[in-house]
Amino acid sequence: MEGKESNIGSSSSTPNLIAKSKPYTTQFQGFSVPSEHISSIISFQKHFQALDDDIIIATKPKSGTTWLKALVFSIVNRHRYTLSNTPLNFTTPHLLVPYFDLELYKENPNPDLYTIPSPRIFSAHLPYPILADSIKHSNCRIIYMTRNPFDNIVSYWHFINGMNNTPKPSLEDCFETFCRGEEVYGPFWDHALGYWNMSLEKPSNVLFLRYEELLEDPVAQTKRFAEFLGFPFSMEEEKTGMVNQIVDFCSFNNLKILEVNKTGKTPGPKIPSNKLFFRSGKVGDYVNYFSPAVERLSNILKEKLSGIRLNFQAINTFNLPSYPKVNTVVYAGTLSGGERRLQCNKSDAPFRETAIVVIKQLINNYNRCRANLSLTSTVQEHLLST
Repeated sequence: MEGKESNIGSSSSTPNLIAKSKPYTTQFQGFSVPSEHISSIISFQKHFQALDDDIIIATKPKSGTTWLKALVFSIVNRHRYTLSNTPLNFTTPHLLVPYFDLELYKENPNPDLYTIPSPRIFSAHLPYPILADSIKHSNCRIIYMTRNPFDNIVSYWHFINGMNNTPKPSLEDCFETFCRGEEVYGPFWDHALGYWNMSLEKPSNVLFLRYEELLEDPVAQTKRFAEFLGFPFSMEEEKTGMVNQIVDFCSFNNLKILEVNKTGKTPGPKIPSNKLFFRSGKVGDYVNYFSPAVERLSNILKEKLSGIRLNFQAINTFNLPSYPKVNTVVYAGTLSGGERRLQCNKSDAPFRETAIVVIKQLINNYNRCRANLSLTSTVQEHLLST
């Protein structure tokens, strides 16, 4: 540690609120960010002007970013391109949905972004507090995806060791850095909670989900994305299989075999090949690497998230795409030590049907996991009164 953070600023803070924490990361406004991107982050905060129809994909590194970019790009541009002529066939998703700090503001402190066709789609690994103020004060939409932290550590370790001109940490080093909250764009818990809290405060502007949810039911989540972004699928599109076609095209297995992702290269010296973005994509791969360490990080997460209804290891939130604006917890059960819940507006007419669908899903999980299933009085009351 070369120094301690002397202060924490807002997105309008000046550059003097910076303190080096490691050779390659810097404590900046409460988070550990890559030192080489500090100047571009400051330029982004100062100059970026959000539009109300902007779309922003936010993630920590190695949380399914490539997959999410491909899905959102395909949803928004499905009337402009067919899947046979979409730019995704010959361009990496990272060039089609550029990063604020890693690309757009890296070479030019004030790029002209008004020439980008509407709706503009951007991406960021930045925590919510570090986003430009114009984003927070606009009506733009943010999709945030997090991932099981154990899988996240393993994936990042593989990724960083495959890059050029970067340090090559051991898995143990990555784990220790993560537990201290000093990993890039960390701490993990503060990064996730920033977007989680905003998804509760502004559900029509911030959508929070887990990588595992998307992998479990990509069709339902893709429809949910489309509804949230204001590009819902029509009944005709659903009948003709458009949703499934997009899901299949953007799947990990299909993206991985596209020539651009096998032999193509992203501009810059650090990424040797686009195939570095496609390794496994599996859930639970960490069991091949961690054993006693799982309990240690689990205890850290439990402490950091105490008093907050969020469990990154077992949480499942069921938001049906037809009801994107949810705000009332009406179901709670226990599954494998974690909380599963349905969020739905009490005034929704189809509440009973929605609850029954979710309960059936939970019963199926119960049969598989021998979980302890219990209904809250709220759900019992509504089911008995309808």
